[in-house]
Amino acid sequence: MSIKYSKLLIVILIFSIVFIGCAKEIRMIKSKVKTTLEKHLTPRQRLGKEIFFDKTPSNPPGESCATCHDPIRGYEDERGGAELRGAVKKRFGNRNAPTAAYAAFSPYFHYDEKNQEYVGGQFWDGRAATLMLQAEGPFLNPLEMDNPDKKSVIEKIRRSKYTDLFESVYGPGSLNDVEKAYDLAAEAIAAYEETAELNPFSSKYDLYLEGKVELTAQELQGLALFEDEKKGNCAACHPNRPDPDGMPALFTDHTYDNLGVPKNPDNPFYHMPKQYNPAGEKYIDKGLGAILNKPSENGRFKVPTLRNTALTPPYMHNGVFKTLKEVIDFYNTRDTGKWPPPEVPETVNKKELGNLGLTEQDVNDIMAFLSTLSDGFIIKKGK
Repeated sequence: MSIKYSKLLIVILIFSIVFIGCAKEIRMIKSKVKTTLEKHLTPRQRLGKEIFFDKTPSNPPGESCATCHDPIRGYEDERGGAELRGAVKKRFGNRNAPTAAYAAFSPYFHYDEKNQEYVGGQFWDGRAATLMLQAEGPFLNPLEMDNPDKKSVIEKIRRSKYTDLFESVYGPGSLNDVEKAYDLAAEAIAAYEETAELNPFSSKYDLYLEGKVELTAQELQGLALFEDEKKGNCAACHPNRPDPDGMPALFTDHTYDNLGVPKNPDNPFYHMPKQYNPAGEKYIDKGLGAILNKPSENGRFKVPTLRNTALTPPYMHNGVFKTLKEVIDFYNTRDTGKWPPPEVPETVNKKELGNLGLTEQDVNDIMAFLSTLSDGFIIKKGK
C-alpha cells in the first residue's frame, strides 16, 4: 500500500473513533441551523460567507466557492455544465459539482461495522472526512481554483476587505502563520455552511410534514411511489421521514453505491493534458475505490441528498444525465438494454434498481414529488 493511502487510512481510523459522538454533533448542527434562522450570522459565520463568495482567492481571480455552489441553483455549479470548470480557462475536472446544501449533516467518513459499508465524508468519493477538510481542497486543486500553495491563498485574504473581520474572529496576527490561517479560513467556511442559509429546510414537503400545506394528488402519488419498496423504492437510500428525535429528513443515507452509471462522453476531462489525465479517453473513475485503494469499492459514489434536486442538473457524479426524468428513467430501465454499459461493471448494485416496471405516469408522479423538495417555498396568502 502506498504512503498516500496509508496516511488516508490513518485519518479514516481517527475519525472512525471520533464518530461515536457524531450523532450528537449532528444534533448540535441542527440546533445551530435553527438558531441561525432566528438571528443574524455570527462573526465567524459572516467571515465564512465572505470567503465563500470571494472570487479573488482563485488563480486567476474570478472563481469563488459560490461559482460551483450557487444559491440560485441549490448550491450547485452556477454554470450548469456536466463538468467541473476551473479558474483557468480550458481546464476541466472529472466530476459534476455536488451540492453544498445540507453537506454539514454528513457524518465523519467511517466504516460501519454493523452494515459493513462506508458512510459519510465529503466529495463524491469521501476523500475529505469533514466539512472543514473539504473546504481546504478546491483552493489548491489545479483544476479548480489553481493556487500553487497555501501562502498564495492567505496573501489574497490578507489583501481582502474582510481582513479586519478575520482578525476580529481569530485574534490579531491570526493571518501571520500560513498553516494555521489556512485551517482557520476553512473552519470559517465550514461554519457558514452549517447555517440556515445552506440548510433552511424550507421546501413544500417540509411545510407539508408540518401540516401547513397540502400536496397535490400527483405529488402524493409520487410520494407513495417514492416510498413503495415494490415500486420506486427511492426511500431505501434517500430516507424521507424525520427521525424519532425530530431530525428533518436529509434524503440521503450518506452511503456509497455503484448505480451502473455509464461514462459521460461529453466530459472534456477526457481530453485534458496528460499531467491532469494520464489515461486520456481510457480514464475510468473508480470513485471510493481509488481513495481507499480497494477494488471492492470501485465505482461507488456517495448517495447525494435529493433536496433541491429539481434545481441541480446535470445529474450523477459525472453529469451524464441532463434531466431529472432521464435519471428516473435510468433507475427504472437500466437493465433493459437501452443504456450504455456501466463505467465500472464489477460492483454494480443489481438489487434495488434496474428494472422497476414503472409506467410513464409513475415517472411523472415521482418527478412531481421531487419538485416539492426545493427550498424557498412560499405559502400563498389565503391558503
